[in-house]
Amino acid sequence: MATYVLTGSASGLGAATKARLEADGHRVIGVDLHDADVTVDLSTTDGRRSAVEQVTALVDGSIDGFVPFAGLAAATGRPASALIAVNYFGAVELLEGLRPLLAAGENSSVVLVSSNSTTSQPNWPTDMAAACLAGDEAAAVAIADGFGEFGAIQAYPATKAALAYYARTKSSEYIAQGIRLNAIAPGLIDTPMTQEGRRDELIGPGMEQFLAIIPAGRAGRPEEVAALVAFLLGPESTYFVGSVVFADGGTDAAFRGMDWPKAWQIEIPA
Repeated sequence: MATYVLTGSASGLGAATKARLEADGHRVIGVDLHDADVTVDLSTTDGRRSAVEQVTALVDGSIDGFVPFAGLAAATGRPASALIAVNYFGAVELLEGLRPLLAAGENSSVVLVSSNSTTSQPNWPTDMAAACLAGDEAAAVAIADGFGEFGAIQAYPATKAALAYYARTKSSEYIAQGIRLNAIAPGLIDTPMTQEGRRDELIGPGMEQFLAIIPAGRAGRPEEVAALVAFLLGPESTYFVGSVVFADGGTDAAFRGMDWPKAWQIEIPA
């Protein structure tokens, strides 16, 4: 039996994954604003610190995996700063705080939650993602504020891209400690968050258009993502290191079928 820590465990993808892992016989420590083993607000530094302290007190010196599902989508009236705080810093600061427990585990695994918005939404600000990756929350918020009421729409893919970049650029460092670090990039999955979004006057019309062009012809189911996460956490995925796995009904492939693999160009001396 493994011990896993999931944020956002009370609903959506987090709840589905918690149910899957528990059905497989594992222990899951849930972190959320309510209905969880650890109830904290991950949008704050104090909340993140408290989460690390509480998880540490609940385990015997180690954990086997971590998945930060807690996240926010753009919505009418929701500030971009909230997305930056929860989506990126609420994931990465908690991961870094739990890293000693993961390093003490056997064959531990981390799955960050990116998004296919990173490749299907055009013109999102790469400098915002870079600010997140650099650990500069204030700079990321300042960039988002420059977009006014559309800041949250820009912040969503930027924060999710930053998580993918983190998985890609930090994976060698983590695997040296025996921690596998990967990311998933879900598409439009039928969860309370996306249901709320489809009703929202700011982003609802765009989501309906997006749903209509998914090659699979439907939204994804939370259980489909939970199965992927269970695989990436488990012993059959031990050679996955630094991967970003899309689970989006074919949308990324339809948008950029030949963007990847991309040839690596180097200067060849004459």
